[in-house]
Amino acid sequence: MPNPSALPVLYSLRRCPYAMRGRMGIALSKQQVLLREIVTKDKPSEFLASSPKGTVPVLVLSDGKVIEQSLDVMMWALQQNDPQDLLRSSNPSLSEQIHQLIQQNDNEFIGHLEKYRASVRYRNDDIEQRRNLCETFISELEAKLAHHDYLFGDSPSLADFAVMPFVSQFVRVEKKWFVQSEYQNVGRWLRSHLESKLYTQVMKQYPLWNDTKQDCLFG
Repeated sequence: MPNPSALPVLYSLRRCPYAMRGRMGIALSKQQVLLREIVTKDKPSEFLASSPKGTVPVLVLSDGKVIEQSLDVMMWALQQNDPQDLLRSSNPSLSEQIHQLIQQNDNEFIGHLEKYRASVRYRNDDIEQRRNLCETFISELEAKLAHHDYLFGDSPSLADFAVMPFVSQFVRVEKKWFVQSEYQNVGRWLRSHLESKLYTQVMKQYPLWNDTKQDCLFG
């Protein structure tokens, strides 16, 4: 077992989709880190010293290097160990398609999703318009899942885990609407994630580091 003092430190927030993404990458790579569960309304000084931007996840490596973006945390972890070949390293063309879909999620879908969530929260009159913009991406996922269990075939890739937390948010905005929608393949795919051992592992509740200052072993 590694010396705990030599393990990377991961600052996380349980329900943040970006932090969820980072934890999934670490769990999938079978790496171990010291988890520090924080709350954004009371950010520890140690966290802000490592990453003044103040958003999770933040991974502090044993050599002091700081990784501040969720996708970069996933990539770091899977570059250490990728037992399921989630990166598809041996297939550069497929790997490029996987990363393009993730970028579409990050650069387009998430922005539409945030506006959709706000419209529903404040009962604005543009809810349907905001939902329709999100549906462009959801429709693409639906088509990809029409003949396979996962987005790029019969086994998962990095894309499945990188986009899942945000698709889950989309579904929760108007859950009754989604259940009755045409997106049955996306619903099936999402349920398989939410019912998995991996999801149970990454959503385990830990004591707040703000209160205890005790690191928790994760991975």
